[in-house]
This record gives sequence, structure tokens and C-alpha cells, in this order.
Amino acid sequence: MSRDDRSVLGWGAFVVAIAALSLALFAMRDGSDASASGSGAAATATADDAVQQLNVELSDFAIEPKMLSAKPSAAKVHLTNTGSTAHNFSVPELGIVSPDIQPGSSYDLDLGVLEIGDLETVCLIAGHSGSGMKGMLMVSADGAATHDGGNTTSGAGENGEMTWQEMDAMMDEVALSFPAETAGHGGELLEPTVLADGTKEFEVTASIVDWEVAPGKFVKAWTYNGVVPAPEMHVEVGDKVRIVLQNDLPESTALHLHGIQVPNSMDGVDPYTQTAIHPDESFTYEFTAKEIAVGIYHSHHNAQVQVPNGMFGAFTIGEMPIPDSLKEKGFTQVDKTVNMVVNDAGTIGLSLNGKSFPATEPYTLKVGEIMLVNYLNEGLMAHPMHLHQPVGWIIAKDGVPLEVPMPSDTINVAPGERYTVLYKAAEPGVWAWHCHILTHAESSEGMFGW
Repeated sequence: MSRDDRSVLGWGAFVVAIAALSLALFAMRDGSDASASGSGAAATATADDAVQQLNVELSDFAIEPKMLSAKPSAAKVHLTNTGSTAHNFSVPELGIVSPDIQPGSSYDLDLGVLEIGDLETVCLIAGHSGSGMKGMLMVSADGAATHDGGNTTSGAGENGEMTWQEMDAMMDEVALSFPAETAGHGGELLEPTVLADGTKEFEVTASIVDWEVAPGKFVKAWTYNGVVPAPEMHVEVGDKVRIVLQNDLPESTALHLHGIQVPNSMDGVDPYTQTAIHPDESFTYEFTAKEIAVGIYHSHHNAQVQVPNGMFGAFTIGEMPIPDSLKEKGFTQVDKTVNMVVNDAGTIGLSLNGKSFPATEPYTLKVGEIMLVNYLNEGLMAHPMHLHQPVGWIIAKDGVPLEVPMPSDTINVAPGERYTVLYKAAEPGVWAWHCHILTHAESSEGMFGW
């Protein structure tokens, strides 16, 4: 099987362009949901005419209106969540934030007395601002605070709405910038050191680095060997494996081999199977690769922070066999292998292999060539992955070969799941590849995320 991840793009080449997959963090918090009749200092709208009421709609994933107008006086904002997951609303400069508002609920938030100036508004749930949930509250002497709060959206159309020509221009500008160059590339194959007894030893360092997720957008990524996703570790069935993890983080960590059969003492779950790896310390994991596997290695200490922030990578054992029934359909060999690691939270946010559109990576195939894709979900919510044009044949679930391959053009990958899929390039062209939760893929301002 070829593991080459690049083919020459020629006449009639099949181009798979990672379009826009925007994964938004599905956040379940223990902050109480409130409705317009709920509890809280600002739960009930006031009848005092001196207090202006602004109306804001929260959705997956936008704050509408994006540009909110108000006068310099006392104000309340009526928040309604029309999305499918919890959202909140904050004005960080004022130190004001609503509780998490559940889908279908509303909340009245007291903003106090506003002063002239421009204030950022944002949803503080991890990953949501990066998905588009941010805007501005513009306070001016002629703030046009009407019965609906003077709500407007950007653009020059009637009533302040964006015209379709402006929307098209914005969408085209983003789409035509693909593939945008960014610093850093994760997921490359990590070559082991082969010891005298044949053991394959991998050296891994956990550290925080500046990582460019999208053009000009740098975040503090928590990484293995300085990249997101971490380098792929690949071994063969029967290999003895050593992973030496050096912790250069400001806190403890541990490494778990998700989906890989290891002794209990190597499972990486402190304090049960080991002591946490403290800063400036190291730990060595040792095991024998017993069976073909498509797994993940990731942190299992403060994992809700460390993993979404970037500490994840593919660990594969052997090569997944092609079912005989597919060989009869012309699936005789694999020409390209792709690990597609999905994330939707933390500092990395909505991303494929550590990048967000238009910095996601294009993949090329010639008509008739076969691509094997391992989908690995390291995010916090499920994502139905969809490649336009060729049907995908699922040949393994969580690294276990299926007795009968299953065709699917949309494959719902839950957190922690892995699917191995074969695609055969059927028609030439540029074909989009995205999550089919459409708000994870596109907004009125164009494609984003993954």
C-alpha cells in the first residue's frame, strides 16, 4: 500500500478540496438555563421606558445582529437561542456574561448603563467564537434604539441588510483563497528509532506552541512535538513499541492509547495506572502491537482542556485489508492513505488536521485511483462527514475490519470513533468535502472551519 500523500495533478485529475467543515463545540454546562420568566437579576423585562431593550438571536453559530446599536443609557438585551446547542452572550469589556441558554430558551440580560464606544460581543463557550459567534455593540448618541433595539446587520442594502451581491462577493473571496498557506503542518509520519532488540522507540514532547489555525489566526496550541495533529505513529503487528513522553507543559499530563490493546499499566490514566507525569518529567510506555488497529493517542489528564487544545494524533498498526467483495468492484489497491482528524473545540476549534478553511488541505487523485481515509474524531460532538461525488465504502469501524463493507456517502463520526473508508475517484473536477451539519460548513460570510 502506498502511503504517499501527494499525487501529481494533471489533465483530468480528480481534485478533492476540503471545503468548509466548521465544528462547533457542543457544550453541556451546569450553569442553569433561564427563560424570560426565569430567575436572575435581569430575568424580567422592565416596563421603564428609560431602559432600552435590545433583541439578540443566538444560533449555530452566529450572533444576530452582528452589529448591535444602542444609546448611552441603561439597557437590557433579550437573548433567544434558536440553535441546537447551548450558547451564551457576553460583553467582555463590561465583565457581563449570561448563563448558558439552552436551545429554544431565552434570557434577559442587564447591561447596566452603557457609555459611548464600541464593545465586542461574543459567546464564551469554547470554540463558538471561532465559529462566528462574535459581533459588536456600538453605543452612540444617535444609537437609534428602536423597539427592536435598532438591530442592523452589516452591508448596504435596504434596512441595513447585506445585499445578495455583497454576500456573493464575501463568499467568493474566501472560497477562492483556498488553499491558503499557513505555518506548520501536522500528522506527518514519525520515524521511530529501532533499538538493538528490534523495539521501535518514539520520542514525544508535550509543549505549548503558537499554531496558525487559519491565515493570520495564531492560537496557543497544546501539542505533541509542536504540531497539530501530532505526528502519526505507525508500527506493524508483532512490533515491540516504546513511547517516551517528555512533559514540557506547565501542568501534569498522561498519554492514553485509545483503541490500542495495551497492558493496564500502560493505559495512561492517572492515578489508577500510573502517576501523572509532572512538568519537566518523562514517562515511558511499552507494549507489543498485537493486532491491526486504527487508534488515537491523546492526553488523559485534564483532557477536556489538553485534547481540544491539540494533544491528539493517529496511532496505526498494520494495514487495513481490502474486502474481497470490493476487489471485485475494482478496489484492487490503495493509492493514497489519509488520516483526517476532526476537532471542534479548545484553542484549535473547528478544524480538520489542525487547520480551518481556507487553510485546510486539498487532496488529489486521478480518475480510477483509490483513497483510504481514516476518520478520527477528537472533538466534543458528532460530525457527519460527506465527500461529494464518489460513494464511500466503510471497511472498518474503530479499527476492526467489517465482514461486509457498507456503502455510505455521509458517515456520522462520534467523539472517539474511527471509521476507515475507501473512495474511488469516479469523475474529474473539484469536489467539496465537509461536515453535513451545514452550520459547521458555511455562513453568510463564506466557508469556514471545515
